[in-house]
Amino acid sequence: MSKLIKGKNEIIYLLNKCISKYQLETGKEIIKNTNRKNYEGLALTLSQISNELPFTAEKLGHSIYSIDNNPNNLTFPYRKYDITGGQIKDALIGIVSTPRAFLVDACYIYLYNMGRNAFELNPIDENLLVDNNFQLEARTTSNNNRLYYSLSLCLVLFVCLVFSIYQLNKTNNYWKTIKTDMNLLPYQPSQAEIDSLQGLWLCFTGSPQARISDANRYHKVVSNLVNISYKNGYFTFDRYGANFDHIGYIQFESPNLISIYSRINTGSEKVASPRHSLMNLNSSTGLLNAISASWNFDVGEKNKIIGIREIYIKQGKGGTIEEVMNSVENASCQCKIVKWHQPNNEVKVFYLKNELLDSIQNKSLIPLINENSILLSDLDSNLIISKGLNH
Repeated sequence: MSKLIKGKNEIIYLLNKCISKYQLETGKEIIKNTNRKNYEGLALTLSQISNELPFTAEKLGHSIYSIDNNPNNLTFPYRKYDITGGQIKDALIGIVSTPRAFLVDACYIYLYNMGRNAFELNPIDENLLVDNNFQLEARTTSNNNRLYYSLSLCLVLFVCLVFSIYQLNKTNNYWKTIKTDMNLLPYQPSQAEIDSLQGLWLCFTGSPQARISDANRYHKVVSNLVNISYKNGYFTFDRYGANFDHIGYIQFESPNLISIYSRINTGSEKVASPRHSLMNLNSSTGLLNAISASWNFDVGEKNKIIGIREIYIKQGKGGTIEEVMNSVENASCQCKIVKWHQPNNEVKVFYLKNELLDSIQNKSLIPLINENSILLSDLDSNLIISKGLNH
């Protein structure tokens, strides 16, 4: 008499064949994972066989099972010989070393129309014989490994997905709170508004008139070159000055109204002399007025907060900026030199320095940025030098 394999290798093989037969007969797919509900259809089919086992031992050739006394008329899945989806799931993934005898017999009867004892007398599937056990065990081990790996991978991916969604939601909520509390990007500018702001600007400011360390500060003005670039909903800029540079960002608060934030470019994350401005882009003269909370940009404790008007005049857009450093020309003009390489390959040179208001070519700027345009945070009648008092 041939000897059959037994234990988990036997039941794994039988259940895989039962699943294939069930899918073929019913057209219902069974997904092999750890969800016991996936196996309930097959469990009910096998239970119809297993609950008849007390009466079919002689006919089908299987072990003898005692009759299930069921005084309470229990139904599936609470009867003595019921097979559940959970039992099938556990046996299929190989965590059951000694499967229930009525499960094994039910599988044999479902597949071969005979119980295990009868099948052993007349084996019609050599994969269940001990002689072929090595190949079968290798296949079942491989199948189990693939199943375990698949389940493990699915579990890891699921955990990663859940964690990623949680982190994304947390980040979105955090950003939403910051954006709301700090009024960031409240308005999305139109393309026309983007085009009107992006580009190269000259900015004139009278801040040197409040510079305590300069005894000749009367009627002084300094020009800066501001290169503005658009990003996703906001703008960044580099501002080149006579003595030091600024960096910062701009955002639209509402149509044609912008706020400007800048700080001295220290080359690090350190914030030095932060300044804030509001500017309306509507102008019929080409001169845009910005009202700024700024500084006199003096040394140490002499660096005082001031309120000031600044005038922006657009030069164009495109091209590249070159800052000329440590040249003979720098020393000669005692200024910073910035070259604008324009898209048409022409080069325009800007000489950025502190100079007298009366010396600038555009005389319409003089009343806008003279000493009357400066507001001191601390009153000091001697700080701002006026013509009537000193000249």
